[in-house]
Amino acid sequence: MDLHMEHQEIAGDLPLSANAVVVLTKRYLKKDDRGRPTEGAPDMFRRVADTIAAIDRIYDPEADVAATARKFYLMMADLAFLPNSPTLMNAGRELGQLSACFVLPVEDSIDSIFDAIKHTALIHKSGGGTGFSFSRIRPESDPVMSTRGVASGPISFMNIFDVATETIKQGGTRRGANMGLLRIDHPDIEKFVTCKNDTKKLTNFNISVGITDAFMEAVAKDADFPLINPRTGREVKKIRAAALFDLIVKSAWATGEPGIIFLDALNRDNTLPHLGDLEATNPCGEQPLFPYESCNLGSLNLALMAHDGSINYHRLKDLVHTAVHFLDNVIDANRFPIPIIEERTKENRKVGLGVMGFADLLFRLGIRYNSEEAVAVAEEVMAFIRREARAASSHLADRRGNFSYYPGSRYDGNGQGRMRNATVTTIAPTGTISIIAGASSGIEPLFAVSFVRRVLEGTELIEAHPYFEELARRRGFYSAELMRAIAQTGSIRDFQEIPKDIRRLFVTAHEVTPQWHIRIQAAFQKHTDNAVSKTVNFPHQAAPEDVRQVYQMAHEMGLKGVTIYRDGSRDEQVLSFGKDKPRTLEYITPRPRPTRTTGATELITTGCGKLYVTVNSDDLGFCEVFAQMGKTGGCASSQIESTGRLISLALRAGVKIEAIIKQITAIRCPSPIWQNGKQVLSCPDAISQVLARLAQVDAPAPTTAMAACPDCGSAVEHEGGCLVCRACGFSKCS
Repeated sequence: MDLHMEHQEIAGDLPLSANAVVVLTKRYLKKDDRGRPTEGAPDMFRRVADTIAAIDRIYDPEADVAATARKFYLMMADLAFLPNSPTLMNAGRELGQLSACFVLPVEDSIDSIFDAIKHTALIHKSGGGTGFSFSRIRPESDPVMSTRGVASGPISFMNIFDVATETIKQGGTRRGANMGLLRIDHPDIEKFVTCKNDTKKLTNFNISVGITDAFMEAVAKDADFPLINPRTGREVKKIRAAALFDLIVKSAWATGEPGIIFLDALNRDNTLPHLGDLEATNPCGEQPLFPYESCNLGSLNLALMAHDGSINYHRLKDLVHTAVHFLDNVIDANRFPIPIIEERTKENRKVGLGVMGFADLLFRLGIRYNSEEAVAVAEEVMAFIRREARAASSHLADRRGNFSYYPGSRYDGNGQGRMRNATVTTIAPTGTISIIAGASSGIEPLFAVSFVRRVLEGTELIEAHPYFEELARRRGFYSAELMRAIAQTGSIRDFQEIPKDIRRLFVTAHEVTPQWHIRIQAAFQKHTDNAVSKTVNFPHQAAPEDVRQVYQMAHEMGLKGVTIYRDGSRDEQVLSFGKDKPRTLEYITPRPRPTRTTGATELITTGCGKLYVTVNSDDLGFCEVFAQMGKTGGCASSQIESTGRLISLALRAGVKIEAIIKQITAIRCPSPIWQNGKQVLSCPDAISQVLARLAQVDAPAPTTAMAACPDCGSAVEHEGGCLVCRACGFSKCS
């Protein structure tokens, strides 16, 4: 099959977008030894449906597997439900590992720690992500009696996990991802909170602080809070709770991490309290699990549930029951990477049915995302899904039996009846599967109404949200020029030529206040067994106090976790949104370089190394810039030299230094760094900071920006603490 298959060859008769075909071809479809697809999307869905339906024969040798496979196929081919990525990739193939979420134990011993590292490698190799609580590891400098030495603490061991992940993920179809959690009362908590402020460290980890109700009460009372040595169970010292909370807030404000997990909220909804407390989650925080448990997830496409201005609950009910059947079968079809994971998973049989396309549903219902109506819809639809999912699990239990630890569970004796699965609902970040489905991601608002998609050889295509484009054509305000203009910012709020009701309806993530993000998340959490993955977006100019208020609101509203992202705080490479610059027909010849100049050289540290920036002047003002890395050679050094030459050319052509500073400020590379309390985003950004200091002018605040995908250069979205490209399917967390 030709590498450059036509869209129709991959999509068949399925309603797949161009982006979906790109993602499927690159990341999901079976390929031959030369990397050429050997199946199309219909073949993939049949492969998955046949493999998962065949499990019915385990429970009923006379089962009509063909009919079940047909139901599973149609559910996926219609893009009404999609399972998590490992199931799509691996079902019916040699690897056969179908779960996305795992939690591994990390006890306070070298044996346990390195067993966990070995198991992590096996899980990542099979396409899964791993979560850990490092709270049981003794703190740094604590005695180690066996060697008469001192402990290095949990963060030092996290670095070993990080290196192992980096090694395993090379060349894989899914990138290994980790969640590291430390309890708020661990003596090393302050070091943990700031351990990712250097963004070059622990790059394969999301980190979250496990916060307790007792800590939040201490914060509210401005009281001291005890830190407990997990080895001895004794108090080590007391710290001011409000000061530690400040540290968490400021770190999250600056970099987006750490996230927060509310441990008591997790355990209030723990369906298996007799097995102990939940201490850790999967990498995006939505799936709390016991040690060695795994969970397979799937999402319903709510965009397809809108019908004539209302929700088609009859269709939704059928889909929920079929999806729960599918997810329960996945447990038995799975080839687990470690025997103990198979044992624990089959004992509790947790599944996580969630949603995508919530923003699309609201558009089609004519409801604004940041509204009381949207909150009501969120509660109503998720309550229905959980109620029907539990009914479906109960029906399965009638035929197949309860999960093993049903006696003693929250279901036992409460009138719920039999249950096949210990949990049934989870709201996951849908990342690449929402691209395949052509739906908005998870329960997130729309990221951009129109955006630029970069394809082969640098070609740029303008893509608009399909329902917005449909409305624009129907109501007569569509034009290619308008779509191109919208793509400059992603927002339509300032386009007066667009009817006001449309501008009010199509709000984007950065137009939704953090409080509305939290309210929508809380509405879904109220009816979700596990947790809800969602990003709370903040504008760049938000203050740390804004983050603090959202954390407190999240705790008060019963959320199990919070991930925040302040615009421009953690992007790895940036595409700035800005108006097209007018062309000019005047050409300027720069003045010659003067014979003698005077100037100064500054040393500034960047993520690529030490950068020496020399700025020279003559009697007419600034006239040249030289920049050199501490280590010479390579493409980076040549690009830095060319940047200096072009700045020099512009200065001698009469361009104001303020204009030059504005152009190169906030350019970002994959290795930003902090220096003297200020973030240096790239070598050009470092040069802009030096120029601003020497010229004694204020560097401009960054414009609204979107990170760029390292694979294809298109804009990426922050989702559940991860980066996802909706053009090619790149995900930093999977």
